[in-house]
Amino acid sequence: MVVYEDKDFYIQKELSQIPWLKIFTKEPYKELGDMPKELRLQLWQVYDIVEYEMKSYYNPTKINMASFANMLPRVHIHVMARFENDNYFPNPMWGEKLRDTALTLPDENLFFKRLKEALHEFYSQK
Repeated sequence: MVVYEDKDFYIQKELSQIPWLKIFTKEPYKELGDMPKELRLQLWQVYDIVEYEMKSYYNPTKINMASFANMLPRVHIHVMARFENDNYFPNPMWGEKLRDTALTLPDENLFFKRLKEALHEFYSQK
């Protein structure tokens, strides 16, 4: 599910127990170094906004960030809010599941709304 989109990027929700978003470039660059410098800097600004909004809304134990791109060979960044009682913590989400728990989290639709507002504010100041 796409939760945000503009001319350069889109942000997709990963189906998971935890809040987990993936930031994609619209253009399918293979490596970060293949991107124009201005766009690369903008990607990190978008990441900063996603991380900030995720931290302030969900108050997680930790934010995980990953960018493997082996299975999907294009630039994208995973941003995950981790909690001490999530099913995998402290393992990575691709690691061994340690427990079966149910997290009680605030409404994700309100988070998506806040995120869109923050991104629109960022772009309106450019």
